[in-house]
Amino acid sequence: MSRVIETPRLELRPWLPADADAASAIYTPQTVSRWLGPDDRLLRTPAVVRRQVAEWSAEDVSSDCVGHWAVGLRFTSAVVGALTLEHAPPGGESLTIGWALAPDAWGHGYATEAGDALVRWAIHEGGVDEVFAIIEPDNTRAKATAERIGMEWVTELGHLADDGRSQVYRIRHEDLDYED
Repeated sequence: MSRVIETPRLELRPWLPADADAASAIYTPQTVSRWLGPDDRLLRTPAVVRRQVAEWSAEDVSSDCVGHWAVGLRFTSAVVGALTLEHAPPGGESLTIGWALAPDAWGHGYATEAGDALVRWAIHEGGVDEVFAIIEPDNTRAKATAERIGMEWVTELGHLADDGRSQVYRIRHEDLDYED
């Protein structure tokens, strides 16, 4: 399974230790960090981000599609976002996608383009039947991105969010069109 995924404008690739500053620009702004999951909320300082990027850069998804990707612009190599595929709950079988973009990269459709590419990769290359997104109810941007990817709202869960209920979205193998 190839770890690098290209779209018309983006390259999803493994993190490199040199990406730590870009990762800080993605994860540390309050406009982003307020929506992160419990584990990613720890990414508040450049030193913590640097250690985390070093761990992510050592990941190998050759046998399992779980992991972390840097989202770079194909023609400039600037890292503008991050994607994750994780099991939820940890050790479980359900696969969840998460995305974060640096605030100056918002509004260009990068999250939708990258998320769609990663979902298709997980389903086609990774053999996954379905992918979920767990989103806080007030995160209207993330809910809109999930819907643009083709995900549908499934349910609301109360035990996953720190301060309320989480919205669960899903896309299945049969939901994808195969014309592309």
